[in-house]
Amino acid sequence: MKLIIGNKNYSSWSLRGWLACKQSGQHFEEITVPIYGEDWEEKKRERGELAPSHGKVPILWDGDAVVWDSLAIIEYLADKVGRDRFWPKADDARAMARSMVAEMHANYLPLRRSCPMNVRARVEGLEVDEDVRADIVRILTLWAEARARFGKGGPFLFGTFSAADVIYAPVVSRFLTYGVGVPGFAQAYMQAVWEHEWMQQWVAAAEAEEWVIEQFEMPVA
Repeated sequence: MKLIIGNKNYSSWSLRGWLACKQSGQHFEEITVPIYGEDWEEKKRERGELAPSHGKVPILWDGDAVVWDSLAIIEYLADKVGRDRFWPKADDARAMARSMVAEMHANYLPLRRSCPMNVRARVEGLEVDEDVRADIVRILTLWAEARARFGKGGPFLFGTFSAADVIYAPVVSRFLTYGVGVPGFAQAYMQAVWEHEWMQQWVAAAEAEEWVIEQFEMPVA
């Protein structure tokens, strides 16, 4: 398998696809294509692997099978290696995990737009509008419910590391970057995600990148 991703410092969806591949336990080749650089449009035309997704990342190639979109990658890999590796076994926990993943996948545009992922940055004194604040409160509410109902088996949302943590990992990064104040339970969860071996690998690689995308270097007012 090979996974095509964008810049590790900025590409939240690439992080999700990469963590999904790590969670699968399958060996994969990692190919980075810097996004939004001066030659980004040219690279999209040159690299045939990007064609099926119209240049969007991440893209997973597994032989002749091609999968784009992070959630589709999770589901493809779950079918390949066993769904219990990605999803809770109990029906009620799995139902909530799927709903939380789908909600993150399809919503929270105010948070995404105002606070783009930037692993290296730390922003002080950020003021957010009501829409962003509502997104933050909703996410924290979901985290609290998942941890209270299903988190007794470990430090992650559903105890052990799962698809839900894969999908919410970039949110953890955003909250750290922009200094979002969170209650104690959320601080503990975020610490568990941030200190996870795979996240530390990603963070180290992001910090080593030389690319800078100015439009993602400051929060959007």
